[in-house]
Amino acid sequence: MSGLADGRGRVVRYLRLSVTDRCNFRCLYCHSNARHSFIPHPHILRYEEMARMVDIMYGLGVRKVRLTGGEPFARKGCGDFLVMLRRKFPDMDLRITSNGSLLVQHLDALRAARVSAVNLSLDSFDRQTFARVTGRDTLPVVLEALDALLAAGIGVKINAVGLRSINDGQMADFVHAARTLPIDVRFIEFMPMGGDTLWSEDYFWSAEAMLAAARACTELIPAESGAESAGPARMFSLPGGKGRLGFITPLSNHFCHACNRLRLTSDGRLRTCLFADREYALRPALRHPRLADAYLARMVRAACRHKPLGADILRARQGAAVALKSMQGIGG
Repeated sequence: MSGLADGRGRVVRYLRLSVTDRCNFRCLYCHSNARHSFIPHPHILRYEEMARMVDIMYGLGVRKVRLTGGEPFARKGCGDFLVMLRRKFPDMDLRITSNGSLLVQHLDALRAARVSAVNLSLDSFDRQTFARVTGRDTLPVVLEALDALLAAGIGVKINAVGLRSINDGQMADFVHAARTLPIDVRFIEFMPMGGDTLWSEDYFWSAEAMLAAARACTELIPAESGAESAGPARMFSLPGGKGRLGFITPLSNHFCHACNRLRLTSDGRLRTCLFADREYALRPALRHPRLADAYLARMVRAACRHKPLGADILRARQGAAVALKSMQGIGG
């Protein structure tokens, strides 16, 4: 099959696949004041169905897959699923995003699956702040996971949501981590996701302000990368440092013109844009006994043609939530 492109000529090569909406953390930027109800188990795609969708996407030119959640390892068998994907797709750039709390016991699976990198959600190196953000006092466990990943030779990117009045006074800790460890530390602007999001101007720490805070701690050297697999972060090296610092700006300086991804929720809904609430239900077709892969591929192509520009949606919402569904339901 030929490649997958949208109506603006953006070529899709990247799938973010949510394996579950369940999570053992309650991060304030992901949850809201509303009571969360989990997707009923019969509606969650089986791993075999997810592997089938990855196969279809591979045929459409996708060469990078990231497993997300919820917390991926909150679902039983996630490690085995990683290994299954590696066996089926030996040349796939296979990655996972995790909060790290359940990761250490799956280290063998990560190695066997030759995972390219793990994105570790870590919003503070201060135990009290970590507990405030996540609702769980498990920072030592997450730091153990970080050490185990590095010891195993698995690449690590730390994702930290910048939160004004919460972790905005802790830039020196993140700079220290990037200076002393071979990791990328990436700050992400807090996005107003979910109809009852806790987002407010009081919490919003802009990437510009984060960058200024980092420059107050260290010299930053722009790290240019022309690699096709490079993500949306603006990356910087540190003099004498082993790692790098990066800043992701979905609100203050969007990168929608270069978006190359689709999202598949754990209940089989294709989402062409993080900010757009429109979803395409693939689960009925996946479970229909007479619908072949070619039919599903046509569904994906048709959906992709209407992939919007997220920045237009953001402007239209004028500070209101940019999506009614929370990140936990969409997949991080």
